[in-house]
Amino acid sequence: MSDRRLLMIPGPIELEPDVLQAMGARTRSHMDPAFADVFGRALGRLRDVFLADAEAQPFVVAGSGTLAMDMAIANLVDRGAAALVVDTGYFSARMADVLERWGARVVRVSAPVGDAPSAEAVAAALSKEPFALVAVTHVDTSTGVRADVEGIARVARERGVLVVVDGVCSIGGEVFRQKAWGVDVALTASQKALGVPPGLALVVAGPRALEAARARRSKCASVYLDWAEWLPVMRSYEARKPVYFATPPVNLVAALDVSLAQIAGEGMEARFARHARMGGAFRAAWRALELRPLPVREELAANTLSALYYPPGVDASLVARVAAEGVVVAGGLHPEVRATYFRVGHMGACGPNDVLATVGAIERAMGTSAHGRGVAAASQALA
Repeated sequence: MSDRRLLMIPGPIELEPDVLQAMGARTRSHMDPAFADVFGRALGRLRDVFLADAEAQPFVVAGSGTLAMDMAIANLVDRGAAALVVDTGYFSARMADVLERWGARVVRVSAPVGDAPSAEAVAAALSKEPFALVAVTHVDTSTGVRADVEGIARVARERGVLVVVDGVCSIGGEVFRQKAWGVDVALTASQKALGVPPGLALVVAGPRALEAARARRSKCASVYLDWAEWLPVMRSYEARKPVYFATPPVNLVAALDVSLAQIAGEGMEARFARHARMGGAFRAAWRALELRPLPVREELAANTLSALYYPPGVDASLVARVAAEGVVVAGGLHPEVRATYFRVGHMGACGPNDVLATVGAIERAMGTSAHGRGVAAASQALA
């Protein structure tokens, strides 16, 4: 058996060969006009992937999704401002932590593990006091729960509250429409549904967010995170005029440009539909194998990953047994239920063969007497 294993965790993900080729190409100077062309093109393409306003500003910096959270919050929150966090899991809690470290007073709207607060619950919380912003995790990587970003953004905008969306595990896979939904700031990381190696923090700030950052009472306390430092850099690169502030990760930006071109070629609506189809095939397999998902209702289940309780008599050793069958999946992450479930990522370039290979490996690792039942259900859903 080959040592190569199919990577089906919720990021990093399997990458397209052209993306890997861009990563391995000879590194250019960040001041090279050819690199400026690549970077500028990638910035423009990000607006298309986020379905953002033409006046929205993309920021692409070296870092992780957590840095993208930090960058969004550092530019929007004055100390003492009230922020509402829609809590659906581990990464919602991280957003609350980021907000508190930047001096915000955080109020949470929570739900039991596997559930999500409704837009109505968010509206009720917003009616109690003035808030500077609402932060919502579109798909929480710890639970596989997909929040109603469209509804939440609508009730926040009705009250003049900024909307910040953590789209780390959704953008590029789940339906997301930054402009149409009225999302002021959206953020993600390169290693998820955008299909690039880890290392890029990606933020797209809409006009209201940019104005709020300019109107803040205090200057951003971090030089590296300050939009005011990065804004002329991003605009210059988009105008194909390289400038220096901090050295960009040249090869990662080149890989991003290649991946975004592939996404554009597929088209966002087709990409949304493909992820829905792959997610539906996985859910059909889980039902056939009697694996219970963490999301308590199907409409909450993400199309970019599955979070599944171990069946009776099976423990966390299942993850290693699946790896022995040639597929890498992830263990649990949410602190309340970490030891009771595992996660399967299905985003980016994921296609039917990946679905069937993954389901087959899980079936074999489970040692179920119904070999092939999950694969048959997934095949039928794909057909």
